Amino acid sequence: MIRLLVTGAGGFVGRHVAAAVAAGGFGETRLLAWPAGVDLRDAAAVAAVLDELRPEQVLHLAAQSFVPRAFDDPAETFAINVQGTVHLLDGLRRRGFRGRFLYASSGDVYGLVPEPELPVGPAHPTAPRNPYAASKVAAEQLCLAFHRAEGLDALIARPFNHVGPGQDARFVLPALARQVVATAAGRQPAVIEAGDIDTTRDFLDVRDVVGAYAAMLRAGQAGATYVVASGIERRIRDLLARLCVLAGVEVEVRQDPTKLRPAEQRRMAGDATALRTDTGWAPRFDLDTTLSDILEHARSN
Repeated sequence: MIRLLVTGAGGFVGRHVAAAVAAGGFGETRLLAWPAGVDLRDAAAVAAVLDELRPEQVLHLAAQSFVPRAFDDPAETFAINVQGTVHLLDGLRRRGFRGRFLYASSGDVYGLVPEPELPVGPAHPTAPRNPYAASKVAAEQLCLAFHRAEGLDALIARPFNHVGPGQDARFVLPALARQVVATAAGRQPAVIEAGDIDTTRDFLDVRDVVGAYAAMLRAGQAGATYVVASGIERRIRDLLARLCVLAGVEVEVRQDPTKLRPAEQRRMAGDATALRTDTGWAPRFDLDTTLSDILEHARSN
């Protein structure tokens, strides 16, 4: 049994990783969840966890990932996402770790990409436009520096917008789903308050993202950076319309200026060819299944 340490195991993606490990999706693997309450910003606490758990592989998910919060407190975002990664990498190095280390970055690192350059692959230059994305680029480079200088078997995943049941309602699809469910239940008028929903994004079911992580741990190339994406652009307005169809409601959509972000990327799609080629990964979940599961989670919560 491979001892897989997962930071952020209690978060949105981490809970789906735990379910996949339990179902055999990571092979003969034992999940070591990062202990609740142990802060990656505390180097001594990180060292103590590594001494206790002695992992053979690491999936580093823990991060401050909400972009508006990153603008509100960039120092906190860098402390968690960069300093926390330093403590983890250095702690592993000091303990002679020789396993595989997978860092979960973000497709947000590409910033504003000209439409003729879509879809975006791993070789496209990074140009972060917010503190969260900048912290992810910095943490990526730390991991790769340890790979080059220390021989760490490190890989970088750049997942695009992953969605599914259990995602924080601050993010766009669960936020819209909550309003759709409330409308269907008669708890609010048939009016959806939304931001700019005429942008496109490359949405992928979180369970397919987790499958990509399993594939990378199994067959990815050391030192490689992989885009995790469907390759399909989807307009948020169209996804809202589909949520309404699945819930059996008709609504009016009103734009809420407080939900608009500056310098919004109008279109985005990722190219996961390298991931497919090296690992054989492919998405398994169709869109309606994902949206139905998001609605069901909204009803239950």
